[in-house]
Amino acid sequence: MTVQKHEYNTESVTSRNQARISGFKRSWYMFSRNKISVVGLVAVSFMVLLALFERFIAPYPSHAGPYVDFANANIAPCKEFLFGTDQYGRDVLSRIIFSIRNALTMGIGVLCVAAPIGTIMGLLAGYTKGRLISTIIMRVVDIFLSLPSLVLALAVSAMLNPTLFNSMMAITFSWWAWYARLVYGTASSVRNEYYIQSAKLMGAGLGHIIFREVLPNCSSTILTKMTLDMGIVILMGAALSFVGLGEQPPNPALGTMIADGYKFLPNMWWLTVFPALAIMMIVLAFNLLGDGISDMLNAGEV
Repeated sequence: MTVQKHEYNTESVTSRNQARISGFKRSWYMFSRNKISVVGLVAVSFMVLLALFERFIAPYPSHAGPYVDFANANIAPCKEFLFGTDQYGRDVLSRIIFSIRNALTMGIGVLCVAAPIGTIMGLLAGYTKGRLISTIIMRVVDIFLSLPSLVLALAVSAMLNPTLFNSMMAITFSWWAWYARLVYGTASSVRNEYYIQSAKLMGAGLGHIIFREVLPNCSSTILTKMTLDMGIVILMGAALSFVGLGEQPPNPALGTMIADGYKFLPNMWWLTVFPALAIMMIVLAFNLLGDGISDMLNAGEV
């Protein structure tokens, strides 16, 4: 009897593993049908590698810090300096590579805080729709959404010391309401479904119903929005850096590099063009990746 039970458990584990593998293959097939999304995935993976191994990839890692070499200042793109040098003789390519880490840190940090807060608020408001707590939460959300996110982030950043962490907190303060509004719509539409009522009749608590029954219906939408929001958040972080409210010199930041370089246009065009292209590629890559994830998840729900 023991042997039979062991064989049964082994077969059960094997079948579950096979189901996971087949599910992964199906998801990858749905994603890979959109070739542009695969390009986005490759681009995002490349940027992650740059951020992780920046000191080994950057031609001149020391140029990302307080480095000055006036003998090589204002050099146009050449074989030695592919993206040229700035007015202090620092390699622009090396500084862009190091700034990608800060950009990804900005996006990940903001979304890892804003998405959970907004999701919890949206779940609670959607499930308790019609009650006082739902009304209070959604009125607060409406107040935040009535203000442009960038303007609100600029106002909050202006009251704090200009650092990367404070700029992340400022964007988070203005971003969580979008997730609350998004999740609220889904949660309010499924709160009267039969499986929700069955869970209530079986004595399930509020936390179980919200996080185990309602949240799975919102997960695909939340994941897609987080991927698409990465590029927008990074763009907002660059805007804060451009006006001097983000990462401070000599630490590299894409927005700061553009702010320092546009003064020398059009002669020293590389100081502005290459950082701007880096921002454009980051935003485009995450948008393409988000479209592919959206197609994959929507196909999986059909």
